[in-house]
Amino acid sequence: MPPNDNTLDTPLSIETVEALRKTSTATLTNQLFKRELRNAFLKGPLPHNYRGNRMVGEAYTMRCIPSREDLDPLSVFNDYDHPQRTGVENVIPGQILVIDARGQASAASLGHILATRLQLRGAAGIVTDGAIRDSADFLNLDLPTFTAGVSPVTNLGKHHVVESQVPIGCGEVPIYPGDVLVGDGDGVVCIPRKIVDEVAQDGLEQEQLEGFILRKIKSGRPLRNTYPPSEKLLTEFKETRA
Repeated sequence: MPPNDNTLDTPLSIETVEALRKTSTATLTNQLFKRELRNAFLKGPLPHNYRGNRMVGEAYTMRCIPSREDLDPLSVFNDYDHPQRTGVENVIPGQILVIDARGQASAASLGHILATRLQLRGAAGIVTDGAIRDSADFLNLDLPTFTAGVSPVTNLGKHHVVESQVPIGCGEVPIYPGDVLVGDGDGVVCIPRKIVDEVAQDGLEQEQLEGFILRKIKSGRPLRNTYPPSEKLLTEFKETRA
């Protein structure tokens, strides 16, 4: 069982989601590093159609193994209950479809039609450490997509979807159903669900402090006593917030 499964029935709070939307993945990796979580940034998936609004949502996981010719002919897609289709139809609003494609980008994880269905279901995004196809069409979708590449080859050429909502590895990061993903121009970070509220709050505070420091640097202040901030500057920051 996932180590954080006791939180899956509790929706993310509006406050946590809004805090994460205002917090960069760079800041979040710092916050996770402070908590001794050093493997949280997904290696491989990069923004494909990022428009400046951070992707935030709970992970809906999908696991692939290598395909096999006798089990993965094109005719399997005639089955409406194919595991890939079933997974897409079970994603609920606010979730992010996260695909464990084993880092293999020579065939697509999914294409534009399935992505369109996800958008209409209210999904918050797509993340795969494999590839997507119909990549130009994704640029017109209002669905943040992070991918390790593009390929016109159907997923059956490389991937066999076996199950959903199980622990997976994506971009060499362990991801459990319900973990929270945040994506921006730098990529995607995974936050364990059980600590997401505190990480979001501390991350937002770090963003506010760094914005204050940046304004001081832009005004001509030297790094000494500014970055990192001295006790005097921290006091000024707290007074400004108050």
